[in-house]
Amino acid sequence: MKVMAIGTVGAPLTPEQRQQVMPREVPHTLKLYLDGKIEQFWFRPDTGPVFLMDVDSVEEARAIVDDMPLVIDGLAKYQFWPVGPLAPLGLLIQGK
Repeated sequence: MKVMAIGTVGAPLTPEQRQQVMPREVPHTLKLYLDGKIEQFWFRPDTGPVFLMDVDSVEEARAIVDDMPLVIDGLAKYQFWPVGPLAPLGLLIQGK
């Protein structure tokens, strides 16, 4: 199952917050990527991180993200959107 985890950072991080959290957040995110839980990732300057996750459920995605340093420290919140193939395209295949 694919889940989009869309992050919102409440306020821009102060230099002190950035120094404290990013040395933990970056390796944590990289490990999730290498483990195959985060398939792709982006950053939206107006809101924050966006992850395309490969998980078994929205609940698993939520549990994984809730363990990330930015979330633990109360600096980010996420919304979770399950996504999948564009099902109506199957109607275009003859015989379907």
